[in-house]
Amino acid sequence: MIRSMTGFGRSEYTDDEKKIIIEMKSVNHRYSDFTIKMPRRFNRYEAELRSCLKEHIERGKVDVFITFESLKNSNYSVRYNKDIASEYMAYLGEMRQDFKLTEDFKPTVLARFPEVLTLEEDFSDDDELYPDLEKTLLSALENFTKARETEGENLKKDMQEKLSRMTELVSVIEDMCPKIIEEYKSKLTERIAELLGDANVDAARVMTEVTIYADKIAVDEEITRLRSHVSSCMKILDEGGAVGRKMDFIIQEMNREANTILSKSDSLKVTDIGIELKTIIEKIREQVQNIE
Repeated sequence: MIRSMTGFGRSEYTDDEKKIIIEMKSVNHRYSDFTIKMPRRFNRYEAELRSCLKEHIERGKVDVFITFESLKNSNYSVRYNKDIASEYMAYLGEMRQDFKLTEDFKPTVLARFPEVLTLEEDFSDDDELYPDLEKTLLSALENFTKARETEGENLKKDMQEKLSRMTELVSVIEDMCPKIIEEYKSKLTERIAELLGDANVDAARVMTEVTIYADKIAVDEEITRLRSHVSSCMKILDEGGAVGRKMDFIIQEMNREANTILSKSDSLKVTDIGIELKTIIEKIREQVQNIE
C-alpha cells in the first residue's frame, strides 16, 4: 500500500504497577528523522527504540513522545549522605571556634543543607520495563501506519485520476498535430497563390516548407516518453510500498517533456493543453512530496 508521510498514532499500556503512553506524529522529510522525547529512565533503550522505528518507517520526520507513570505506593526513597553531612559538621565546628559561637546544631537544621538528604527514584525494576515499552511502541506504530496508509490511499486515488487526465491530454495533442500541419500546408499554399497570382504553385517547394515546419513542431518523442512515464507511475502506485523517491524522479522527467512540448508549440490550443499538463504535473509533484 501507499503510505503518506503525515500521520498520528497512539497507544497506552497499563498494569498494576505502571502506565506507559506513547504518541507519535510525522511530517514530510526527504529521509527518516526520529526525535524521541522520553523519561530519563528510558534513555538506555534509545538504540532499541530507534531500530524498531526504522523497521517500520522509511521516510518522514517523526516525533515520538513517551510518558511513564508509576502506580506503586511509593517509587522514591530517601538517601542520607553521611560523608557530606560530616563535612558540613567539620566546617561548622571550625566556624564555632573561629567566631566563638555557642549554638548547637540540631539534626533538623543539618538536614536542610544541600545533598544531606536526597529523594531518589527507584530504578531497580527498569530491566523489566522494556518488554512492555516495546509492546506499547509496536501498538502505537500499528495505529500510526494505519493512519498513514489511509491517507496514502487517498493520495493514490487522486494521483491516478490526474495521471488518467494526462493521458487524455497527450492523446488530444497527438490527434491535433497532423491537423496543425495540414492547416499550415493549406495556409502556405493560399499565401503563395496570392503572391504569384495565376502562376503555378511549386508543389515541391510547398512540401519542403511543410516538412521543415512539421519537423520543428514534432512532439512524437515527447508524447511517447510522457505516455511511458504515466504508465510507470501507474505501475508504481499499484505496486505500493515506499515509492516517493521513484515517483519524484519520474515527475521531474514528465515536467521536462511538458516543457519541450510547450517550447515547440505553434498553436494556441496545444499551448493551452501544455499549460494544463504542467499544472497537473505540479499538483502530482506536490502529492508525491507527501508519500513515503
